[in-house]
Amino acid sequence: MKKYVAREETSLQNFTDNVCAQASFCFRALLKAREIRVNGRKVSSDVTLKKGDEVCYFLTAAQEAKRAFSVLYEDGNVVVVDKESGVNSEAVYSALLENGEIYFLHRLDRNTEGLMIFARTSEAERELLSAFRDRRVTKIYHALVAGRPPARRGVLTAYLKKDEKAARVRISDAPIGEKIVTEYELLREEGETSLLKITLHTGKTHQIRAHLAYLGCPVAGDTKYGDDAFNRAHKLTRQRLVAKELSFDRPDAPSFLRGRSFVSEKEPSL
Repeated sequence: MKKYVAREETSLQNFTDNVCAQASFCFRALLKAREIRVNGRKVSSDVTLKKGDEVCYFLTAAQEAKRAFSVLYEDGNVVVVDKESGVNSEAVYSALLENGEIYFLHRLDRNTEGLMIFARTSEAERELLSAFRDRRVTKIYHALVAGRPPARRGVLTAYLKKDEKAARVRISDAPIGEKIVTEYELLREEGETSLLKITLHTGKTHQIRAHLAYLGCPVAGDTKYGDDAFNRAHKLTRQRLVAKELSFDRPDAPSFLRGRSFVSEKEPSL
């Protein structure tokens, strides 16, 4: 049994997604079996929680054992994890909090897997946030895309504008919105798909997914910016995108990580 307390008003499903990855994997099944209790009362629907409500999840051993992330490295300053697809970044943070003080630095989309780094101290948090903000950390992604890019490698510049109402972004060559720079390299061709190495020179919301779609080679499985016909043909419902590498190889990187690189064990595939 896992027990949590709501800190604000929210829906049970949103709360579950953000605090308990194992329960979020099987949320509908838990509701159907009435294995979720709110303030001691069994519930069978997505109820609204109020601040202070106690939520208990009664998971089977198999449900509780399903992995949401693995720890690749930890010391007194940081924890580096390899997140699974289908897991909210906030749920990883919630799980790490159970073992002591932790600071949330950045997030990955729910269906993007790969590397995340968390700080253990406020000093490490300040240094890492500064390093991310000033682009002193190299972030590399691997993306499996539909089709082929126009060249084997390129550094692409465009402009990104958020559409808050539609919960998506728009890419344009016209100087409207924020400037974005995305570097790619074709690693290999796989039938109808290509595996790309992506280096982010700017880090904006949905930048990789939207920019690659604008280029004409959308990320496989991307249901927001992707190729719907391709995704249906391959029965894909989650984007094939991995936060593959975090490198602190610059001389001005935070001293406690200088010279270190971390690589995800994951690789996107159909």
